[in-house]
Amino acid sequence: MPELPEVETVRRALARLLPGRTICGVEVFSPAMRNPLTPVAEARLEGCRIEAVRRRGRYLVIDLHDRRQLLAHLGMSGVIRVEPPTVPRRKHEHLFLHLSGDLVFRFECPRRFSMFKETRPAADTWPEELQSLGVEPFACEFSGDYLFRASRGRRTPVKTFLMDNAVVTGIGNIYAAETLFEAMIRPTRLAAGLTRRECQRLADAARSVLTRAIAAGGTTIHDYRQVDGSQGRFVQELQVYGRAGAVCRRCGGRIEQQRIAGRSTYFCPGCQKRSQI
Repeated sequence: MPELPEVETVRRALARLLPGRTICGVEVFSPAMRNPLTPVAEARLEGCRIEAVRRRGRYLVIDLHDRRQLLAHLGMSGVIRVEPPTVPRRKHEHLFLHLSGDLVFRFECPRRFSMFKETRPAADTWPEELQSLGVEPFACEFSGDYLFRASRGRRTPVKTFLMDNAVVTGIGNIYAAETLFEAMIRPTRLAAGLTRRECQRLADAARSVLTRAIAAGGTTIHDYRQVDGSQGRFVQELQVYGRAGAVCRRCGGRIEQQRIAGRSTYFCPGCQKRSQI
């Protein structure tokens, strides 16, 4: 599932291509999605000018000139492309937005878990649907002190805590594993037992890992593609995720795999000791 770096990579590409363009038409080919696409087709988007493309957590927000917004989530297999209308439609492309300048915004999702809907902003300019999301990892509020306060009384594994979108938004399975490796914290540690120093390491590691992943265009494991169709290169830099049984590049030990809250997680037992300050 695309996480913050993948969505930010898509946002940056769309922010170069979309603002200033007008929506000239909408085509829906397969309306049955996580949210039905039919309301999008009926939203009278023709003539709307795109003002900006923003990201909140793993959501994309396209601001229109009339204060309406288009809210998108890539789900597990969503892909967005912006291409000329001469490119033939792919089998799982469910929505086209025809744009001025002879381009088409194309929304693809083989598994149909993605979302694309018309909405309106709340008082803070973000859609009402996003009001429950936690702090952004790059926001000034995200710090070791913030994580320490948020983790008090949380008797859940630190990996589950880090993936809680009500605490910090945008970090999923891949980057939680990589962040914990860089911070040298075992994913099974209880969040309530983290020290202030460990929380600071966690905050620093999250920013470092996410920054490098964005620079590499995200991580392609299965379905994720950038707007131009290319794959994310951060897969070449993964230290633990998906590397069960492989040699740790830091200590030479073996990467282990374990299930936490139903999700596979990866760690190095040598680098990520059970209790390490």
